[in-house]
Amino acid sequence: MSIITISRGSYSYGKEVAEKVARKLGYQCCAREVLLAASKEFNIPEIKLLQAVHDPPSILERFSYGKEKFIAYFQAALLQFLQKDNVVYHGLAGHFYVKGVSHVLRVRIIADMKDRVRIVMGLDNISYEDAIERINKDDLARRKWSQNLYGIDTADPILYDLVIHVHKMSVDDAVEVICHTVGLETFKTTFESQKAMEDLVLASEVKTTLLELRPEIQVFVHDGVVTLGASSQIMKDPDLVREMETITGRISGVKEVNIKPSRLVELSE
Repeated sequence: MSIITISRGSYSYGKEVAEKVARKLGYQCCAREVLLAASKEFNIPEIKLLQAVHDPPSILERFSYGKEKFIAYFQAALLQFLQKDNVVYHGLAGHFYVKGVSHVLRVRIIADMKDRVRIVMGLDNISYEDAIERINKDDLARRKWSQNLYGIDTADPILYDLVIHVHKMSVDDAVEVICHTVGLETFKTTFESQKAMEDLVLASEVKTTLLELRPEIQVFVHDGVVTLGASSQIMKDPDLVREMETITGRISGVKEVNIKPSRLVELSE
């Protein structure tokens, strides 16, 4: 039982690879479903949120704490899918949300520009020059999005366990490599990795529960013990501290709640 996240640029065969891997392994394949779930929670029509994903995330700036809320809702929606195991996810920064979970295979698919251009020209019946311009614009927007929201460059190979160049290696070759790799002992679900996933799921539930009250609150979970990282302003308000403790303590799976100044939580992590 494992999880595979596939990151890809536009028109880089990533969707095709993901769907073929899922079929071969008998895994569930998801991408758009996560964005749809997040759009419902965020109360933004899916088409607008999809547009925001492909453009600089200016739409989120219209909302108070828009960036924080989007990340929280998207993470919660994604983790609901991934918690089941035996899942292939291809889409927005999936690897970012499962740090510390060892049974996740993180894959990056890349393709030659000429192959990508050929695909775009065939799909949209446009010129070579227009296809180049569209791909470059889309690539730049995706990188800006990830850097703005997560502070990462999705093209950085250090973020992945596998980087596969689909050109000399065919789509079917890529599928074989991924299926073989995920079968290695390294990516098998263990008790420890499952606990790490459960902690992430619980942290995302706490985060979304507290979102309207204090969207900037930091949430860390270890074995059911929840630590909230709060600003000095929050720490000076005992009523607010007690309210957050009470709300968090009611969530299923929470064993203990601690609230600490954000800087101390960051130092201890």
